[in-house]
Amino acid sequence: MTDISIEGLHHSAYRCRDAEETRQFYEDFLGLPLADAFEITITQTGRDTSVLHVFFEMADGSFMAFFDDPDTPFNFKKQRDFDLHIALKVGMDHLHAMHAKGTNEGRHVRGPVDHGFIHSIYFRDPNGYVVELAAPTGHNQHQSEAVTRANSRDVLTNWSSRKAIMSLE
Repeated sequence: MTDISIEGLHHSAYRCRDAEETRQFYEDFLGLPLADAFEITITQTGRDTSVLHVFFEMADGSFMAFFDDPDTPFNFKKQRDFDLHIALKVGMDHLHAMHAKGTNEGRHVRGPVDHGFIHSIYFRDPNGYVVELAAPTGHNQHQSEAVTRANSRDVLTNWSSRKAIMSLE
């Protein structure tokens, strides 16, 4: 086993169009409590600014964070799942409850999708980000971590080789 010094995710931060609209999705819909909000008026380089930084807490103590920066242009667009998405771990019962809640509220819900090791549903937040709720199935628990890591290395090596050949064609 490799000794990993990084303990976990503290927060992941994204831009948002509007902090209140974002709060309504992450707190009111997903159920992540607003844990902190503060305005940044001076950057680390001494530049005046006016940015609101908000944090939503997850059960493991990590956070989803957003910057509301109305004075700086940002290209908000609907992201493709393969380009960018936020995957949040939930239990299977909660996955089904959120599917029902989203459907009942008239939200566009994709899934559930069976990926083998997880079942997932997908929503789009007010900023255009895809939010995946992922419930582990326990499917790969019988395979050792060492075998999984070795297989992952093989898959990555094969992919890189095929990709290099394709780029030459």
